[in-house]
Amino acid sequence: MLIQMKRMTSIAAVLAAAAMLALAAGCGDAQKPAQKDSTVQTEQTQEKEKPAALTPKEMQVNVYYPRNDGTGLIAVTRTVNIEKDDKYTAALKSLLTGTKEKGQTTVIPKKAKLRSVTVKNGVATADFSKELEQNFSGGSTGEEMLVGSIVNTLTDFPEVQKVQILIEGASVETLSGHMDLSEPLTRMTELLH
Repeated sequence: MLIQMKRMTSIAAVLAAAAMLALAAGCGDAQKPAQKDSTVQTEQTQEKEKPAALTPKEMQVNVYYPRNDGTGLIAVTRTVNIEKDDKYTAALKSLLTGTKEKGQTTVIPKKAKLRSVTVKNGVATADFSKELEQNFSGGSTGEEMLVGSIVNTLTDFPEVQKVQILIEGASVETLSGHMDLSEPLTRMTELLH
């Protein structure tokens, strides 16, 4: 019993000495007050962020890819991040990443970039880089699948009734001579099976 008390006293003395050293080291450290302040700032920031945390940073969207045989489009549900982009931009960016799913193909040229998407009065205007037109190599079916992929992805949002496709900020008559793109297009339900 006496030995155990001596050990406990020794352990307590070592712990007390360590605490004193830590306290002594902290008194001369100019960083300590700043750290306390940053802790308070972090707590305040976290409190401010709590209401914002109620706003979702991710959402599920449907993007549409052509079937390998060109007979229509298949909806693929993806989770997109809407912290930096609005939901329309996030959905089209996801579409542009392509698909590796069995039975589906990517028809949008790899180098094509989305410049912007705006939605006004039920019309989504999707502006793409010139590569969408320049690097497209499909025929009439390929053009229909490409346009359908974009239009159906955006019209999956209930507030979007039509989609206008632009190239480098300008309207185009067609991508490769098969579909009229001069006017906004409605959902292409005939491609959905």
